[in-house]
Amino acid sequence: MPNIEDFAAYLQNERRYSVHTLTAYTNDVAQFFTFTTNQYKTEEPGEVNAPMVKSWIYDCMQHDLNPRSVNRKLSSLNTYYKYLLRTGALDKNPLATISGIKTSKRLYQWVEEKDMNTLLDFTGFPKDFGGRRDKLIIEMLYGTGIRRAELIGLKITDVDLKGKTIKVLGKRNKERIIPIPITLVQSIDEYIQIRRMQGYSHPNLILTDSGEQLYPMFVQRCVKNHISMVSNVSKTSPHVLRHTYATHLLNNGADINAIKELLGHASLAATQVYTHNSIERLKTIYKQSHPKS
Repeated sequence: MPNIEDFAAYLQNERRYSVHTLTAYTNDVAQFFTFTTNQYKTEEPGEVNAPMVKSWIYDCMQHDLNPRSVNRKLSSLNTYYKYLLRTGALDKNPLATISGIKTSKRLYQWVEEKDMNTLLDFTGFPKDFGGRRDKLIIEMLYGTGIRRAELIGLKITDVDLKGKTIKVLGKRNKERIIPIPITLVQSIDEYIQIRRMQGYSHPNLILTDSGEQLYPMFVQRCVKNHISMVSNVSKTSPHVLRHTYATHLLNNGADINAIKELLGHASLAATQVYTHNSIERLKTIYKQSHPKS
């Protein structure tokens, strides 16, 4: 099998994939060739054919992988074979005739506006560094729709309080400018002042109690602890606040193309899922309110 490190370098340097995506793709490819080695006694990409790939799909389903996960693995493998075609290592792609598994349309969860208002306006966050920091995490995710990784990587120099914007480095190193509301401007300003009193000099904006960069589980716990106080949504990950941001914008009349740019989506299709959320909301209102429902 061609050097997997070369494929990883291609994903990182040319496709600009994140470390998380890069790891997932290379693991998927390695798992596929472990399967072909065990089942067909080969790990040579050129010896792989469509029936082998289909048997791998069946094996994944037998191990209770959901269709979305299987499709992700197929995407990884397809990207690998396209890389081999591009470099001239192969002249055919065994996945060319293989389609992904059909999946049901997924409706994302979000927190109701009244619940977000309750959390941010009436929940008593402590006035110390930790309390202001935790509130800022919630406000930043909900007020800008940025991803968890983007929040963690946000630097003080990325914030323009006078211009009421933040600069975000998103997927594939794409920068975007996001406007922030005056309430968030005030929260950032207050947080920076108390952070300065702590004597922290780290370049990143939001820090742990010890003055170090945030890490994913820290943000995860913070969001879960506070969202569960006001909402019954079953998922309380930071991404739920991104969905909440987009859904509330759409429900209040924002143009979907503008939402696409704010979220940093590469295509409109990724943003259109929020229209389904809004349609479901309208159906619920209709059933509750119309006499003929």
